[in-house]
Amino acid sequence: MNGVQLLLIIFGGITVAAVAHRRGAQPGLVVVVLAAAASFIPGVPRLQLDSELILAVVVPPLLYSATRGASASSFSANFRPIFTLGVTLVVLTTGVAGYAGSLLLPAIGLPAAMVLGAVLAPPDTITTVTHGEALGLPRRVTAILTGESLVNDATALTLFSLAVAATGAGHTLFDNGFVLFLYNAATGMAVGAALAVATLWLRKRLHDPVLETSVSLLLPFTAFLLAEQVHASGILAVVVAAFSVSVNTALDKRHQYPGAYRSRLQEATVWPVVDFLLETFVFAYIGLQLKFVVQSLASSDTLLRTVVAAAVLLVTVILFRLGFVSGSFAWWGLRRRGVEHRVATDPRAQERFERRRQWRARRGRTREVLGEPTPKEALIVGWTGMRGILTLAAAAAVPERLHDGTPFPGRDEIQAIALLVTLGTLLIQGMTIPLLVRRLRIDTAAEHADAAALDARGVGIIEAAGPDFDAQREALATAVYREELDDATARRLIHDVDLRQAAHDTQ
Repeated sequence: MNGVQLLLIIFGGITVAAVAHRRGAQPGLVVVVLAAAASFIPGVPRLQLDSELILAVVVPPLLYSATRGASASSFSANFRPIFTLGVTLVVLTTGVAGYAGSLLLPAIGLPAAMVLGAVLAPPDTITTVTHGEALGLPRRVTAILTGESLVNDATALTLFSLAVAATGAGHTLFDNGFVLFLYNAATGMAVGAALAVATLWLRKRLHDPVLETSVSLLLPFTAFLLAEQVHASGILAVVVAAFSVSVNTALDKRHQYPGAYRSRLQEATVWPVVDFLLETFVFAYIGLQLKFVVQSLASSDTLLRTVVAAAVLLVTVILFRLGFVSGSFAWWGLRRRGVEHRVATDPRAQERFERRRQWRARRGRTREVLGEPTPKEALIVGWTGMRGILTLAAAAAVPERLHDGTPFPGRDEIQAIALLVTLGTLLIQGMTIPLLVRRLRIDTAAEHADAAALDARGVGIIEAAGPDFDAQREALATAVYREELDDATARRLIHDVDLRQAAHDTQ
């Protein structure tokens, strides 16, 4: 891919996105459809990027930006579903899709089929999450999908490495998958935390919004590449770095300094632009591959078999996620009602519950625990399973040959199925999510009322702090620590304080 082709793709995507916005459609999905159609125009060249380039250049900033906007308190409150979907579901999907692939394509063998399963396992929910408010998604659904997207990629890449090693085409630091996952997770998080500490130390000494924003833009690439150099999870390194930097720069008074608000305001305007450009390119790149994948399969006489396998696996991953999410959410609801029944009928359980409530109250932690997930929420989470750029990047990263020099079994089929399943989920699930949300008619009035009450409480905290902007921000941060406010509300109000201070200083 040359520079002219890259610019044409981006400018074309901007044009399509502008039209889609006016029509009320999701720009990414429109770009995918039009790019897929454009790939069949005679003379359109095939655009190919190195898989390592995709992973190192496209994935880290998108993940970093999504994590910047994530709520730590929401992540903590929804940790169980996030972990279950981001780890357990990915592992099970790899096994189910891999076994199904070995039945549909017996010539490639079970180890290569498991590589295919790992490629298809991780959904990409970031695009849906970014449009969550416009779609009318409940806040808990948005929190679960956001958290899942921050975890599942690391799980899938670990499984991918193990599956490739099992075929005889690669190697890992540890043969034991559990040990490898622990090493990847722990080391990746350590790298991200160390870089976050260094970044926060450096920002306090730069005192220049342009320089600080430049450091922010470089951080996701640095975290990803450094973690990959030590064979750890670059995904988790980026997530931890983003969480640490975004939370501390907004809520920790030790990282407040004169002019820090200018840097926060500038980053708040820069990152959405980065998101838009990268997402536009990714969706266009996905669509433009369709014609050439079909041609390569047709030339090898495996087109029909691969298309059938892709269709079956598409249905498999969609239905398996729906069933797993519905079953998990139903189990959590039954378990919660069981706990409530024990508390109501067992004096000892009631005593333990009361001691815990008093312990939280003494520390000012008064926020209520979320109720059980509803069937409508389970349906939305289950249906939001579109595959994205990580699936395509992992498919492109399948080695061409084994260690003995023989071709990797089924490499072309794996890459074709990855593209077809990605396109299928984007078109089938991505295009119907708005309709599904409208048909479910989820009442978010209570959520909006709670959000308005939190905003009003935050405004009261600001007014009680007096006219000093730093005191207002510190009061909001203290309220988060006491769990009087969630961090998302506090950071939004701190952004408003930053804007008012910027207006004041320019007068």
